[in-house]
Amino acid sequence: MTSSTTFHLISARLRSGSWWFRSSDGRLTLWQWPNPALCVWMVAVVLGWFELSATHATAVDGVRHGALLVWALDEVVRGASPFRHLLGAVILAAQLVSLVLG
Repeated sequence: MTSSTTFHLISARLRSGSWWFRSSDGRLTLWQWPNPALCVWMVAVVLGWFELSATHATAVDGVRHGALLVWALDEVVRGASPFRHLLGAVILAAQLVSLVLG
């Protein structure tokens, strides 16, 4: 196989919507249940809607950021599809920027 042929095969795969959303065994993988880190994040988001003391609000905010960081890192490392790897990387970068900028 020539490098030109390889390039065209890779290019075709990247343009394929199916490739982005399927695991290596061909299953469609957008969401996998249970996802503990996302569940913790969702609970922390809901708790953040309530009137909390400054101390509790800070704790809930820390848990919210931490859970999303854990989820994103897990997706980057073990994501089931290329889309999930990419989504994890984007969320991880956004969370790190958010934490740095305060």
